Amino acid sequence: MKLDDLLGEYYELEQQLADPEVHANQTKARTLGKRYSQLTPIIEAYRQLKEVENDIDAARELAAEDSSFAEEADRLTEQAEQLTERLRVLLVPRDPADDKNLIMEVKAGEGGEESALFAGDLVRMYLRYAERQGWKTEVIDATHSDLGGYKDITIAFKNRGTPEPGAGVWPQLKFEGGVHRVQRVPVTESQGRIHTSAAGVLVVPEAEEVEIVINANDLRIDVYRSSGPGGQSVNTTDSAVRITHLPTGIVASCQNEKSQLQNKEQAMRILRARIYAEAQASADAEASAERKSQVRTVDRSERVRTYNFPENRISDHRVGYKAYNLDQVLDGELDGVVKALVDADTKERLEAAQS
Repeated sequence: MKLDDLLGEYYELEQQLADPEVHANQTKARTLGKRYSQLTPIIEAYRQLKEVENDIDAARELAAEDSSFAEEADRLTEQAEQLTERLRVLLVPRDPADDKNLIMEVKAGEGGEESALFAGDLVRMYLRYAERQGWKTEVIDATHSDLGGYKDITIAFKNRGTPEPGAGVWPQLKFEGGVHRVQRVPVTESQGRIHTSAAGVLVVPEAEEVEIVINANDLRIDVYRSSGPGGQSVNTTDSAVRITHLPTGIVASCQNEKSQLQNKEQAMRILRARIYAEAQASADAEASAERKSQVRTVDRSERVRTYNFPENRISDHRVGYKAYNLDQVLDGELDGVVKALVDADTKERLEAAQS
């Protein structure tokens, strides 16, 4: 969409949101407000650029009488170039899911108990990163291992308010999907040998109920007894729930809550997100490629990132990122690797928009 069209849409939204009758329909008001928030950073950058360009013209005129204004014109020109680049990035076609919350599943893979412990390390890393970003998190379901790791855990990451373009939960974490490999001496290793194990991460945007309408007749709901580490029963009632969406074969389960009703509600959240992701993947070739990159079988040979403890090194194999601050990364300082992935994606989108 051209900038002039966005300006027209922005001013029209301002008028609509100033109308009290619009706010009588909360759903419509939220939709308009969300779009207004999306456009605001673009319009602000455009206005700032125009102001700076006007100041440049004035400084150049005054430079004929006072040479100090020539330096001011140079400074403003540099500022204008930065604003032009920011505006160019803001105008790149966005991922439709950029404003959505995210559901992440971390699953232990090859490596037994060590893999489950590493899955726990990944979970703590993401939770600390979310805390640094000011996001809200919620553990939807979790199966613990005997030594305190996770065999499987599902977490919701939630934006606070409407984020600026590219600053939300989904654009920051959507590239985390795939196999994460760890190289270290496991706590279960008595001879100090370095082992390699892996954990899988799957991320999907969380869908709202109005976006994914599921027919109750299309569901098969099974209930069973919750289990703890080692398969031991932790509940004397059949409160765990497994839901199968028959048309697609997609399955979601939850055993974390105490009641069957709560587990069913949480399983439905996971199911909606997975159905939404599948629908997006089928409708859009780019989403399909992104979905396929998230390896569902946790095989050490197909990895997106390696965490090497002896060298304190983290490597992302998709963009060639490498840093020797693994201890800090595991403490939630993911900014470097996230920025490398986001920058690579932005560059690709810019090139696609210009071609």
